[in-house]
This record gives sequence, C-alpha cells and structure tokens, in this order.
Amino acid sequence: MKILTLNINSIRAHAESFLDILKSGEYDTILVQELKVESSTFPHNLFDEYGYNIKVFGQKSWNGVATFSKYSIEDTIRGMPNYPDPNARFLETVIDGRLRIINVYMPNGESEESPKFKYKLEWMRAFTDYIARYLDSEEAVIIGGDFNVAIEDRDIWNPKNYLGSSISAPAAREIMQKWLNAGWVDAWRYMHPKEIGYTWFSYRQKSLEHNNGLRLDYFLANKSAQKFISACEIDRCPRSAEKSTDHCGLMLKIN
Repeated sequence: MKILTLNINSIRAHAESFLDILKSGEYDTILVQELKVESSTFPHNLFDEYGYNIKVFGQKSWNGVATFSKYSIEDTIRGMPNYPDPNARFLETVIDGRLRIINVYMPNGESEESPKFKYKLEWMRAFTDYIARYLDSEEAVIIGGDFNVAIEDRDIWNPKNYLGSSISAPAAREIMQKWLNAGWVDAWRYMHPKEIGYTWFSYRQKSLEHNNGLRLDYFLANKSAQKFISACEIDRCPRSAEKSTDHCGLMLKIN
C-alpha cells in the first residue's frame, strides 16, 4: 500500500493539483490536512469519479482533515477523544480492516511568546497520552500528517532564522522526541538517517528552487507497523504544481 500525506493549504484553492494526484492513481490512501472547508460543504463531487472512499472532518476557513482510500474506511473517529477541541485536527480510521491510520494537523503555535503556543503544547501532551495505547498493539498503526515541528536543527535550512519559533521550540521538540524514545519510528528519518530533506517551502524568495525549507510532515509507525515499511520518500510534485500548496507530499510504502 502506498500512502501519501499532504497539507493541501485549502482543498478548493488547490483542487486542480490535488486532482492530478487522484488521476494518477499512484496512491492507495491519501491523508490531507488544512482543508479550510466545513464537512457539510466539502466538494465530494470533484473527487467521486476517482474510486476513493472519503472521510472528512472539516472546519470553516481553517484546519480540517480528510482521508481518501481505495480500500474500505471504517471505525472513524473525528477529534481526539481525550481532548475537547473546537478545531478539526484529528481523524482516525481503519483502512481495509488491517491498518489503523491517525491523520493529524497539529497546531502551529506561532511563536514561544504567543498564547497559541500553550495550546500547541497542550494538544501535543494530550496526543502523547492518546497514542500510548497503540505503541505495543498487535494492530499496525500509522500516524501521518503535518506535525508543525522540525524536530532537529538539520530539519531547518537555516536554524537561526527560526529562533523563538514554535516550529523549533525546545518544549515542542521534547514532546515529539518522547514519542520516538518510547518506540514510535519516524519513517522518513529511519529510511534516510543522514539525508537532509524538507517538506515545506515558503512561497517567497524562491525557497523551493534554493532548497530553503523545513521538515514538518511525518509518518510515525508503531512497533507492529515498523516491519512493513519498505520506503518513505518526499514527493515534490504537489509543491511544484502551477497552483501549489506550500507543502510537498510525503509517501510511505508498506508491504
């Protein structure tokens, strides 16, 4: 199964480039973040002909997540069960009865001085508690999405530019590092232990051409899922499209 995670930065604004992904048929399952549309007005009609089942957890103008799959989608959970949240950031599903996927759009938090940073940390701590149940599960579990954290300085093209940013804040990094220390595997880093790679590029100053980016998008695998990982690659095509999102896709292949 080939899985793509992609922050689309508005499913309506970038529908054309997203349709190209669906038309290619390359991906069996696609996790999408930052839909910026309510569930009730999600444009299903644009996507119905491409053979994907779709589950949506949307929100007007902000946030929103959706999971597309050629396989069945069951046991849908919208919103983190242990954290009351007005924002649509969490969509958990079981794909084909054999793979549990948690699709997340984690809070940005802006800067360490911002009131939104407290929310970011609260959300991540609640997520820590929630995913603990799945680490040692016999069920294969994958977490994918935009984490809004560059976990190491090598995941930032110029770390000095992000001092004080929530993206590289030590408190946020510490929480995410706890997930890895516990046994969750960062699939891209596992497959590329020494490589520099970025999944987000600003629209400004030709950042894509100059490779001035951040690694903000991840797949994490629990112990049962780790043995099935065969590849994890950054897909620059969505970022290179004519009307592009500011994120690249991240592909995970599991056997």
